[in-house]
Amino acid sequence: MSARPSKGLVPDKTLKLLSWNVNGLRAVFRKGFVDWLRRERPDVACVQETKAFPGQLPKALREIDGYHGYWTSPDRKGYSGVAIYTRRPPLSVSEGFGVERFDAEGRTLIAEYPGFTLFNVYFPNARRNLERLDYKLAFYEALLQHCEALSRQGRRIVLCGDFNIAHTAMDLARAKENAGASGFLPGERAWIDRILRSGYVDTFRHVSQEPGRYTYWDTVTRARERNVGWRIDYFFVSEALLPMVKSAWIDSHVLGSDHCPIGLELIMSDAMEDSLRGKTFRYRRSLTRPDSRRDASE
Repeated sequence: MSARPSKGLVPDKTLKLLSWNVNGLRAVFRKGFVDWLRRERPDVACVQETKAFPGQLPKALREIDGYHGYWTSPDRKGYSGVAIYTRRPPLSVSEGFGVERFDAEGRTLIAEYPGFTLFNVYFPNARRNLERLDYKLAFYEALLQHCEALSRQGRRIVLCGDFNIAHTAMDLARAKENAGASGFLPGERAWIDRILRSGYVDTFRHVSQEPGRYTYWDTVTRARERNVGWRIDYFFVSEALLPMVKSAWIDSHVLGSDHCPIGLELIMSDAMEDSLRGKTFRYRRSLTRPDSRRDASE
């Protein structure tokens, strides 16, 4: 199992998924986001911290050739937000997971594909003074409960995004110095332990135990130049999907944000292909919150 797919076209019956906290979609657009997407040619690209309503985005971001785009945004402008660019339309797309105080912040898109349900999530940050720690932990709990409810229905889960947690000391450069910091608190790290015990797999750690592999670096201290970073962006999959995991990787060379993209390749089963060809599932788009479709004038 490779840690990074080979260059060129993705082979038949594989799905290439990417996830990236872009720290402002309009900002990363000016730094070559569309060129990056066309060069990488993912089947699905999950983007977090878009910081924009769809109507505020240039047409070149809303309508990228070969991709369908889906967005969710919070009530507050210039904050949070996630998006999915996908070559093949999902069977359904939903905003949030049914808890208004979490869904109102525009942090979650759930896309259903034949064979798995994809969660694209921008998890809350507890902030330096931990004023949002209770909110953050409650968000984690509600999300896991929703994932588990779908799992009991037989759905296989792909959960990706910026989790705002480094799980172990291997996942950040200065573990001792950050023992009491948001993102490395015992209660936060214990939630990752719960995910693992609940039957989900950290795909990057499944293929690599290499230290010093991070996905976020502080820009103020120019930490990226010294690789003083945190691994806080993840692809988790249900254990039932593990045989389909072909590769998982971190694209630390990609610039444009304080985070870098991460990737996952899944091998599609014949049953999934049959579902697509036979249109076993009916496409429906379930976007219920009107604020996600505001334009810049609102």
